[in-house]
Amino acid sequence: MARKAAFDTEEVVVAAREVFWELGFEAASIPNLEKATGLSRSSLYNVFGHKRGLFDAAVQSYLNEVVRPRLAALQDSEIDPQALHNYLTMLQGAFARPLPSPVARGCLLINTATAPLAKDAEVARVISDYRKELAEAFTRGLKAHAPHLSEQELNTLSRALTALVISAYAIVRVAQQEAVDMISTAIDLVDNA
Repeated sequence: MARKAAFDTEEVVVAAREVFWELGFEAASIPNLEKATGLSRSSLYNVFGHKRGLFDAAVQSYLNEVVRPRLAALQDSEIDPQALHNYLTMLQGAFARPLPSPVARGCLLINTATAPLAKDAEVARVISDYRKELAEAFTRGLKAHAPHLSEQELNTLSRALTALVISAYAIVRVAQQEAVDMISTAIDLVDNA
Protein backbone atom coordinates (compact mmCIF):
# COMPACT_ATOMS: atom_id res chain seq x y z
CA MET A 1 0.00 0.00 0.00
CA ALA A 2 1.37 3.44 -0.94
CA ARG A 3 2.04 5.93 1.82
CA LYS A 4 -0.04 9.09 1.97
CA ALA A 5 2.04 12.22 1.46
CA ALA A 6 2.85 13.90 4.78
CA PHE A 7 2.61 17.39 3.28
CA ASP A 8 0.03 19.68 1.73
CA THR A 9 0.61 19.81 -2.02
CA GLU A 10 -1.05 23.23 -2.32
CA GLU A 11 1.29 24.68 0.31
CA VAL A 12 4.26 23.21 -1.55
CA VAL A 13 3.07 24.76 -4.83
CA VAL A 14 2.60 28.18 -3.19
CA ALA A 15 6.07 28.02 -1.65
CA ALA A 16 7.58 27.04 -5.00
CA ARG A 17 5.54 29.77 -6.73
CA GLU A 18 7.25 32.35 -4.53
CA VAL A 19 10.68 31.05 -5.56
CA PHE A 20 9.82 31.01 -9.27
CA TRP A 21 8.24 34.47 -8.99
CA GLU A 22 11.33 35.90 -7.31
CA LEU A 23 14.06 34.11 -9.25
CA GLY A 24 12.48 32.89 -12.48
CA PHE A 25 12.37 29.32 -13.72
CA GLU A 26 16.00 29.09 -14.86
CA ALA A 27 17.53 30.59 -11.69
CA ALA A 28 15.28 28.66 -9.29
CA SER A 29 17.53 25.78 -8.33
CA ILE A 30 16.37 22.52 -6.85
CA PRO A 31 18.13 23.44 -3.57
CA ASN A 32 16.15 26.74 -3.56
CA LEU A 33 12.94 24.79 -4.07
CA GLU A 34 13.86 22.20 -1.44
CA LYS A 35 14.54 24.96 1.10
CA ALA A 36 11.32 26.85 0.32
CA THR A 37 9.06 23.80 0.30
CA GLY A 38 10.76 21.78 3.02
CA LEU A 39 10.77 18.76 0.71
CA SER A 40 13.64 16.74 -0.66
CA ARG A 41 14.46 16.56 -4.34
CA SER A 42 13.05 13.02 -4.52
CA SER A 43 9.76 14.08 -2.91
CA LEU A 44 9.42 16.99 -5.35
CA TYR A 45 10.14 14.70 -8.30
CA ASN A 46 7.76 12.02 -6.99
CA VAL A 47 4.88 14.48 -6.84
CA PHE A 48 5.59 16.80 -9.78
CA GLY A 49 7.73 14.64 -12.06
CA HIS A 50 10.36 17.34 -12.61
CA LYS A 51 11.08 21.01 -12.00
CA ARG A 52 8.93 22.00 -14.96
CA GLY A 53 5.94 20.09 -13.53
CA LEU A 54 6.31 22.07 -10.30
CA PHE A 55 6.59 25.32 -12.30
CA ASP A 56 3.43 24.50 -14.27
CA ALA A 57 1.56 23.88 -11.00
CA ALA A 58 2.94 27.18 -9.64
CA VAL A 59 1.71 29.06 -12.73
CA GLN A 60 -1.81 27.64 -12.35
CA SER A 61 -1.72 28.57 -8.67
CA TYR A 62 -0.62 32.10 -9.63
CA LEU A 63 -3.45 32.47 -12.14
CA ASN A 64 -6.11 31.08 -9.80
CA GLU A 65 -5.00 32.69 -6.54
CA VAL A 66 -3.36 35.96 -7.61
CA VAL A 67 -4.50 37.05 -11.08
CA ARG A 68 -8.13 35.95 -11.31
CA PRO A 69 -9.27 37.22 -7.91
CA ARG A 70 -7.99 40.67 -8.90
CA LEU A 71 -9.83 40.51 -12.23
CA ALA A 72 -13.05 39.03 -10.81
CA ALA A 73 -14.95 42.33 -10.71
CA LEU A 74 -14.18 42.79 -14.42
CA GLN A 75 -15.38 39.30 -15.31
CA ASP A 76 -18.73 39.23 -13.51
CA SER A 77 -21.96 39.02 -15.47
CA GLU A 78 -22.75 42.57 -14.38
CA ILE A 79 -19.81 44.95 -14.10
CA ASP A 80 -19.81 48.09 -11.98
CA PRO A 81 -18.94 51.13 -14.15
CA GLN A 82 -16.10 51.91 -11.70
CA ALA A 83 -14.65 48.37 -11.67
CA LEU A 84 -11.85 49.09 -14.14
CA HIS A 85 -10.91 52.34 -12.41
CA ASN A 86 -10.91 50.48 -9.08
CA TYR A 87 -8.72 47.68 -10.48
CA LEU A 88 -6.17 50.17 -11.84
CA THR A 89 -6.19 52.19 -8.60
CA MET A 90 -5.57 49.00 -6.61
CA LEU A 91 -2.69 48.12 -8.94
CA GLN A 92 -1.24 51.61 -8.70
CA GLY A 93 -1.35 51.41 -4.90
CA ALA A 94 0.35 48.03 -4.96
CA PHE A 95 3.13 49.33 -7.22
CA ALA A 96 3.60 52.37 -4.97
CA ARG A 97 4.11 50.34 -1.76
CA PRO A 98 7.55 50.59 -0.19
CA LEU A 99 9.91 47.83 -1.26
CA PRO A 100 10.12 44.97 -0.74
CA SER A 101 6.56 44.10 -1.59
CA PRO A 102 5.22 41.11 -3.53
CA VAL A 103 4.21 43.24 -6.51
CA ALA A 104 7.79 44.54 -6.75
CA ARG A 105 8.60 41.16 -8.28
CA GLY A 106 6.43 42.06 -11.25
CA CYS A 107 4.20 39.41 -12.75
CA LEU A 108 5.28 35.78 -12.81
CA LEU A 109 4.01 35.34 -16.37
CA ILE A 110 5.38 38.61 -17.75
CA ASN A 111 8.75 37.82 -16.17
CA THR A 112 8.62 34.38 -17.79
CA ALA A 113 7.77 35.91 -21.18
CA THR A 114 11.27 37.38 -21.34
CA ALA A 115 13.04 34.21 -20.21
CA PRO A 116 14.31 31.30 -22.32
CA LEU A 117 11.43 29.12 -21.06
CA ALA A 118 9.02 31.28 -23.09
CA LYS A 119 10.25 29.50 -26.23
CA ASP A 120 8.37 26.42 -25.05
CA ALA A 121 5.08 26.27 -26.98
CA GLU A 122 2.96 25.44 -23.92
CA VAL A 123 4.48 28.23 -21.83
CA ALA A 124 4.03 30.68 -24.72
CA ARG A 125 0.37 29.64 -24.98
CA VAL A 126 -0.23 30.19 -21.25
CA ILE A 127 1.37 33.65 -21.43
CA SER A 128 -0.67 34.53 -24.54
CA ASP A 129 -3.88 33.31 -22.89
CA TYR A 130 -3.08 35.45 -19.83
CA ARG A 131 -2.65 38.54 -22.02
CA LYS A 132 -5.96 37.77 -23.74
CA GLU A 133 -7.72 37.29 -20.41
CA LEU A 134 -6.37 40.63 -19.21
CA ALA A 135 -7.43 42.40 -22.43
CA GLU A 136 -10.91 40.85 -22.34
CA ALA A 137 -11.37 41.93 -18.72
CA PHE A 138 -10.30 45.46 -19.61
CA THR A 139 -12.68 45.51 -22.59
CA ARG A 140 -15.56 44.43 -20.37
CA GLY A 141 -14.63 47.07 -17.80
CA LEU A 142 -14.46 49.74 -20.50
CA LYS A 143 -17.86 48.76 -21.90
CA ALA A 144 -19.37 49.20 -18.44
CA HIS A 145 -17.54 52.46 -17.81
CA ALA A 146 -17.95 54.10 -21.22
CA PRO A 147 -20.77 52.40 -23.15
CA HIS A 148 -20.70 55.23 -25.72
CA LEU A 149 -17.34 54.07 -27.14
CA SER A 150 -17.36 52.62 -30.64
CA GLU A 151 -16.03 49.11 -31.14
CA GLN A 152 -12.85 50.54 -32.67
CA GLU A 153 -12.35 52.99 -29.78
CA LEU A 154 -13.01 50.22 -27.30
CA ASN A 155 -10.46 47.89 -28.92
CA THR A 156 -7.82 50.63 -29.21
CA LEU A 157 -8.23 51.72 -25.60
CA SER A 158 -8.25 48.13 -24.34
CA ARG A 159 -4.98 47.39 -26.20
CA ALA A 160 -3.42 50.56 -24.75
CA LEU A 161 -4.47 49.64 -21.21
CA THR A 162 -3.19 46.09 -21.62
CA ALA A 163 0.14 47.38 -22.91
CA LEU A 164 0.49 49.86 -20.05
CA VAL A 165 -0.29 47.26 -17.38
CA ILE A 166 2.05 44.67 -18.90
CA SER A 167 4.79 47.30 -19.26
CA ALA A 168 4.33 48.39 -15.65
CA TYR A 169 4.65 44.79 -14.47
CA ALA A 170 7.75 44.33 -16.62
CA ILE A 171 9.54 47.44 -15.33
CA VAL A 172 8.53 47.59 -11.66
CA ARG A 173 11.59 45.62 -10.53
CA VAL A 174 13.97 48.29 -11.82
CA ALA A 175 11.87 51.46 -11.99
CA GLN A 176 9.09 51.40 -9.42
CA GLN A 177 8.00 55.01 -9.95
CA GLU A 178 7.85 54.51 -13.71
CA ALA A 179 5.49 51.56 -13.15
CA VAL A 180 3.31 53.75 -10.91
CA ASP A 181 3.32 56.47 -13.59
CA MET A 182 2.27 53.99 -16.29
CA ILE A 183 -0.72 52.96 -14.22
CA SER A 184 -1.53 56.65 -13.63
CA THR A 185 -1.63 57.05 -17.40
CA ALA A 186 -3.96 54.05 -17.68
CA ILE A 187 -6.26 55.55 -15.03
CA ASP A 188 -6.31 58.86 -16.93
CA LEU A 189 -7.23 57.06 -20.15
CA VAL A 190 -10.13 55.30 -18.45
CA ASP A 191 -11.36 58.39 -16.60
CA ASN A 192 -11.30 60.45 -19.81
CA ALA A 193 -13.01 57.82 -21.96
